[in-house]
Amino acid sequence: MEKKIMELRERRMKTWENAKAFLDSKRKEGGALSAEDSAVYNKMETDLDNLGDEIKRLEKLESVENELRKPTDTPVNHSPIRHSQNGGGNHQPFATKQYRKAFWDALRGEVISNALKIGSDPEGGYLVPDEFEKKLVEALEQQNVMRRLANIIRTKSGERQIPIVATKGTAAWVDEEALIPESDTAFGQVTLGAHKVATMIKVSGELLNDSAFSIEEYVANEFARRIAAKEEEAFFVGDGVKKPTGLLADTGGSPVGATTAKPTEIKFDEILDLYYSLKSPYREKAAFIANDLTVKELRKLKDSTGQYLWTPSVKDGTPDMILGRPIYTSPYVPAIEADAKTLVFGDYSYYWIADRQSRTFQRLNEMFATTGQIGFIATQRVDGKLILPEAVRALKMADE
Repeated sequence: MEKKIMELRERRMKTWENAKAFLDSKRKEGGALSAEDSAVYNKMETDLDNLGDEIKRLEKLESVENELRKPTDTPVNHSPIRHSQNGGGNHQPFATKQYRKAFWDALRGEVISNALKIGSDPEGGYLVPDEFEKKLVEALEQQNVMRRLANIIRTKSGERQIPIVATKGTAAWVDEEALIPESDTAFGQVTLGAHKVATMIKVSGELLNDSAFSIEEYVANEFARRIAAKEEEAFFVGDGVKKPTGLLADTGGSPVGATTAKPTEIKFDEILDLYYSLKSPYREKAAFIANDLTVKELRKLKDSTGQYLWTPSVKDGTPDMILGRPIYTSPYVPAIEADAKTLVFGDYSYYWIADRQSRTFQRLNEMFATTGQIGFIATQRVDGKLILPEAVRALKMADE
């Protein structure tokens, strides 16, 4: 698998070199391509994207295979220690084989074991076992770029108060025996709540009772796919109303670091302006995030020495680069259009995601009985906010 991924990376790099050479040789005065040459270059771009997608698929497959090779009966170390009901000592009831078996038996409609009493949820359903909790989080991280880059905390309460330094004190030059001016540091706080996101999954009764059908894998994958998409959308453009506040929200989002001169075109100098609009301490860990269509346009940009701005990844586990910093993609960052925040650059560890433990599943026996189906409701409570706005900057397209 690793050898195949490396071969694909080498092919992707060669494809990019050929695309650059073609672009340089066919550009007419003013930088435009003929219709025929543009079609050829677009085909090269498509091949480049397809190779990148295949590399991502193989890397994900390799990650899943590595996970499946791990022991399945070892309690998760990072799960919180829960006190026993009688108050005598600590243990991890959701990590036991007994609870795990009872949980999946219940979802399949078999006899509900007393072992599930420790994991009942006040709203109905059962809290997922610790090992499955870990599997779900890992699945979300594979499909959600913000969960890979942001700071994730877990809380049992509905809200979490995050203390921040609003303003910093300064020093001043003073005369001998003169009054030293006051300059206090001001403190504030940001509140992270617990917005509820949910999805309903339906499975036929015949399929559920088929021993060859893995209910665990299906539920994990479907939950990850649906919730991750809705989460990531909110992490970028959410308005904070019954959902997280996104990085690009008008209120509570990242400040604008640079604005383009034209509503549908980005120049190299404007990317440079965005880069330097971020304070240098944040640039050390900063990354770009853009829509795929925006990245396609960025690939064509050159610096003052004629070098292309975009550099493809050639090493396993490393992203493509712009100005020496990683660039990631998300379909939820707006594409290039008038007045849109189309590119974001910053240290995303200052975007905090709060997961309220634990995620919950509930089986619906009667709702779809007439169609021979069983329903499952999956819910998660999560919030997200940019805790320190100066850590992230956005590029905004000019208005019409």
